Amino acid sequence: MLKTPSPQQYQLEMVTLEELVPKNHLVRKVDAAIDFEFIRAEVEHLYCKDNGRPPIDPVRLFKMMILGYLFGIPSERRLVQEIQVNVAYRWFLRMGLTEKVPDASTLSQNRIRRFNGTDVFQRIFDRIVEQAYEQRLIGGHTLYTDSTHLKANANKRKAVNKEVAVSASAYIAELNKAVEEDRLAHGKAPLKQDDSKEPETKNQKVSTTDPDSGFMTREGKPQGFFYLGPSHRGWPPRHHHGYLRDAGECA
Repeated sequence: MLKTPSPQQYQLEMVTLEELVPKNHLVRKVDAAIDFEFIRAEVEHLYCKDNGRPPIDPVRLFKMMILGYLFGIPSERRLVQEIQVNVAYRWFLRMGLTEKVPDASTLSQNRIRRFNGTDVFQRIFDRIVEQAYEQRLIGGHTLYTDSTHLKANANKRKAVNKEVAVSASAYIAELNKAVEEDRLAHGKAPLKQDDSKEPETKNQKVSTTDPDSGFMTREGKPQGFFYLGPSHRGWPPRHHHGYLRDAGECA
């Protein structure tokens, strides 16, 4: 006889997050290979020791961003929604089933205001990649992308050296864009940047004819000003030796 199913959502069950996360899930492989505790020392100087409200744990903050990158989640609002319902993500973040996930604006404000104008993302990414390589989670070879160099209509002799701000990675830039679009859609003012921190800069050759182009000098390649065509999206830098493999392809 056909029976109406009981309302399972009200059934009390004794479970642990450990039981609910598949043994071969990518977050388990990353968690086993990477020690994220070094992040506290890297960002300690950016936090006030005796003033203000308790912040989001910086280790959890960066692990949330890693989840967003690894699983292709394009905005922090969407990332928060995914963490809310995904037990594997909660397990990775050491977050209980009923623990409140930080809201998207809190996540954005911490990321943008606290770390703006620093090289924190680069240093942390480099340490994570080094650990992943040592644990054989990534391959030790160069990742080639489908980027194409398009020659600019600019004389390589007509250029000046300038100190220019180091641009954010593609993934960070994508998050920032999503934040601004979301705030605009909800009638909110743009997030304020912390202008007290000097942005990181580098000395770069800039064309006086076409300042938007970039100067390329590489062995076996023509030297001059070029544009870069479609390329791999990376977090945080776009040029690194090695890549995170799929869960079933760890060396």
